[in-house]
Amino acid sequence: MTFLGNAFWNALTLVFGFDPEVYFVVWTSMLVAGSSTLIASLIGVPFGLVLAVTEFRGKSAILVVLNTLMALPTVVVGLFFYGLLSRQGPLGAAGILYTPTGIALGLTVLALPTVVNLVIAAIRHLDPRLFLTVKLLGATVAQQGWMILKEGRYAVLAAIVVAFGRVISEVGIAMMLGGNIRGFTRTMTTAIALETSKGEFALGLALGMVLLGVALLVNLLLFLLQKGRS
Repeated sequence: MTFLGNAFWNALTLVFGFDPEVYFVVWTSMLVAGSSTLIASLIGVPFGLVLAVTEFRGKSAILVVLNTLMALPTVVVGLFFYGLLSRQGPLGAAGILYTPTGIALGLTVLALPTVVNLVIAAIRHLDPRLFLTVKLLGATVAQQGWMILKEGRYAVLAAIVVAFGRVISEVGIAMMLGGNIRGFTRTMTTAIALETSKGEFALGLALGMVLLGVALLVNLLLFLLQKGRS
């Protein structure tokens, strides 16, 4: 208990003492998670909208693939992009392996199926009369899409929040594509794994506390969005 108590106290000191290393790691985590969630949302929300409101040949196959990708192991994503971005890979010349950009790229692919699937589910739960109404009002395709997304905005925002929560706590992709480089690509999850293995339990616990706080804020935001929808 003395060991845990001392570690917890030292962790509090690091967090509330605004230790530069701790907060740089936190900043890096928020940067790659936020940028990947934003890119996944810009692609996934319109794609989910199209899949939800249109019928075409092969749609069922696409939905099956998207559902499968929801359970895709993160190390598989990391391995795939490592092959693409390594020196021997087709995108090796871009030089983004072991950079925050490389991590964000992998996290974007991880977040995208989550955004698309949850947007589809959100739109499917809207009142069917909405789709007929916007057509009868003579709205253009773009206007119809905007009105549908506006009606389901709380659920769409919840989908984005869930995607952010998925990528902020990811470790496999961050480790494989970022390399856990101190002062450059180290994230909260990779730093926790490394510092704990080195015996630096206080620093690992401090980052774990911050990560838990972020998870709490994400779930609080999700709760408020669901409450606003009801």
